[in-house]
Amino acid sequence: MNDRSNNGQAKITISDIARDSGVSPATVSLVLRDKPGISDETRQRVLDTAQRLGYVHKLSWPSTIHAEIHSVGLLLKTRPDDILETNQFYAPVLAGIEATCRQRHINLIYAHLPVDEENNLLEPPRLLRRQEAGGLLLVGAHLNEAMLAVFQPQSMPVVLVDAYADGDPFDAVVTDNVAGAYQATSYLIQNGHRQIAIAGSQSHAYPSIQERREGYTRAITENQLKPHFVDSPLHWEAAVPATLVYLQQHPEVTAIFACNDEIAIAIMRALQAQGKTIPDDLSIIGFDNVLLAQHVTPALTTMRVDKMGMGRLAAQLLFNRIEFPAAGAVRTVIRPSLIERNSVKSVAE
Repeated sequence: MNDRSNNGQAKITISDIARDSGVSPATVSLVLRDKPGISDETRQRVLDTAQRLGYVHKLSWPSTIHAEIHSVGLLLKTRPDDILETNQFYAPVLAGIEATCRQRHINLIYAHLPVDEENNLLEPPRLLRRQEAGGLLLVGAHLNEAMLAVFQPQSMPVVLVDAYADGDPFDAVVTDNVAGAYQATSYLIQNGHRQIAIAGSQSHAYPSIQERREGYTRAITENQLKPHFVDSPLHWEAAVPATLVYLQQHPEVTAIFACNDEIAIAIMRALQAQGKTIPDDLSIIGFDNVLLAQHVTPALTTMRVDKMGMGRLAAQLLFNRIEFPAAGAVRTVIRPSLIERNSVKSVAE
């Protein structure tokens, strides 16, 4: 019989407990993780043996590596002027996360990750200090070097959701923005448009918007067309006036690929207020397929992103990371799909 831990000479393992209690290592693992399917007598014998041998359950964040998951945290990037309740993209993502957690009877702890317009962290998230969560879902953020210095030392399992980190140190669920933007731009080209602008992007934009700009540029270049960049931040307040000025300067433009639906809809409304007709005077395609896209007039042609699916996958990926911390890093890419509605017109070449 091994009673090796009392004198500190060796580390007691699950195999030691299994041998001394007369059960398999798998049974010991189930008992130590408080899993069902083990008789009370066997469970007690294993626990007694573990205590007698001096087995130490080492803690990670904040419980054992294979412990039951009781709570996970969710940090959503927010700027000072953001309103979470009206965020048409992230609301379905959060709904998918919440539904998956509810099915597993896991508590979800919400918190904001406040950043400024340059993506600098305004204050460290309190959720990291409280250590109540077994893992963390980080939504909509770009972790630069300064932000990584806050998150990496925590040793908390982290999954990025529509989020990015320099060096890709975490599991992630993201959209195939390059392919989606390429398909959107190609759709306009297939409908005869040759002067196509992109609105709502900048060369130094958030990574997902840079990727959409890349997909647009690839489609334009492959078809030997001239690019039209309407540079602005990804906010309709900036994108709309920039687009109106650009269209005055470039009346040859017949179609716009907007980097998200919010900007597409805002441009449509601004042009309609000037007496223009969509799509007769200008065709517009968006990205994301937010709920409002099908209710505007005309209904917006766009690229659908499975936002609830993104949330569900992210939660499942986090559960897997908590249970199997040494598993290889995973990056799940969701491919957008084209939703044809009424905001794009075919034109003669």
